[in-house]
Amino acid sequence: MLYKLRQRAKDERGFTLIELLVVILIIGILAAIAIPSFLNQKTKATDAAAKELAHTAQVAIETLATDNNGSYASATIAALVGYEATIQTGSSAGGNAYLSAVVPGATSYTVTTTSVSGDSFSISRSTTGALTRACTGPSSAPVPVGTVVGGCAGGTW
Repeated sequence: MLYKLRQRAKDERGFTLIELLVVILIIGILAAIAIPSFLNQKTKATDAAAKELAHTAQVAIETLATDNNGSYASATIAALVGYEATIQTGSSAGGNAYLSAVVPGATSYTVTTTSVSGDSFSISRSTTGALTRACTGPSSAPVPVGTVVGGCAGGTW
């Protein structure tokens, strides 16, 4: 029996250099395909956080208007934080999205948040009550129609 084990070990030679190179080449191709997809997911996650923050600011400004007889005129970033303490207001907020601007009007408003990736997302309410969602890329330029940058598709979200 010991003879058979020695004979089997002698007959096995392992992999050739060519076989190992082919396996490494296949792994390299798969990594080249997968890594950009994983990096894009992080941008999508940070943009999703900015969108959620914009919605939170929208709810806070609507609550403020309810307390002020339907007027948005007194809305400021500090006032919205008073209604919702979880709203982050500065870019040094631990690497998270933050509320970057509030533009109030008597019967309209715009709240804008900025993502860690540099994308900005805003929700605007017109004097007629219609809501509009807009976004810009990191350079503050509108994203062209037909292109998608992070969570911004053609300037809207």
